[in-house]
Amino acid sequence: MTKTVLILGASGKIGSFAAEAFWNAGWTVRRYDRSTDMTAAAKGADVIVNGLNPPAYHDWAHIIPAITAQVIAAAKASGATVIVPGNVYNFAFRPGRTTQTWDETTPQAPTTRKGRVRKEMEEAYAASGVRTIILRAGSFIAPGREDDTMGAILLRDLAKGKVTVPGRPDTRHAYTYLPDWARAAVMLAERRESLSRFEDIPMPGPHFTPVELKSALEAELGRKLRFGGFPWALMRLASPFWELAREMSEMKPLWFTSHRLGGAKFARLLPEFQPTPVANVMLSGLASQVHPDKAVRSGGQPVTAQ
Repeated sequence: MTKTVLILGASGKIGSFAAEAFWNAGWTVRRYDRSTDMTAAAKGADVIVNGLNPPAYHDWAHIIPAITAQVIAAAKASGATVIVPGNVYNFAFRPGRTTQTWDETTPQAPTTRKGRVRKEMEEAYAASGVRTIILRAGSFIAPGREDDTMGAILLRDLAKGKVTVPGRPDTRHAYTYLPDWARAAVMLAERRESLSRFEDIPMPGPHFTPVELKSALEAELGRKLRFGGFPWALMRLASPFWELAREMSEMKPLWFTSHRLGGAKFARLLPEFQPTPVANVMLSGLASQVHPDKAVRSGGQPVTAQ
């Protein structure tokens, strides 16, 4: 039987990796064209991957509910299961050195506006009756791209010999390797009928501190690096007239909150899943920084709209 997935936001980080993973698993892949009607595009689709997200945190409070309503309508009309990349914004950020473990049992008490938007988004899916899988992730690491957490934050000044520290050097932070997330999404899609109508599934991706990242990079590069700070003060000053600075400043407490995602439920549902080794994930950002010859390249077939 033909399995068809509609990828929303197929040119973005989540959408492009998801499209490749589903293609490699033998699915028919459709890329959603934003100029067309989503409900019509979803006709005949078994799964919808919602990779749509306003860039640079733009106007989340209005745009995300609008996207959510569109996706729910499309899923209701087609009977498709929706897979949504969840994040950790739904939880309370409590800066400190004790590492918190967040999972599906953790009370969702967001301490930011964006966290409340994401919580309300998930509640809308749960209330809709649409079969939904929230595959919850930490900060995405996307090999071969410079607009992920590695390129935009941690390794932004690697050419100057610095690892950027947005929090404290000993703060543990949850990350998700995007190729792994995409593979897990395919595996969950293929057993969707055995899942509950609404599933909140945290993905236990790599979690490490800047100290651990710096050590791994130094071993690979064969030279010493130093820490550099993130320009939070500049972001605060620019916040009144620069939307991205304002929205990033709101997320500052997350970088001082030591955390990881619990993986008991994920392991129960996907016991055979083999994650990419943490060391490989930590070094993947070098591809676009200092080792262009080692860039991680797509191994799948070209994906075209069906």
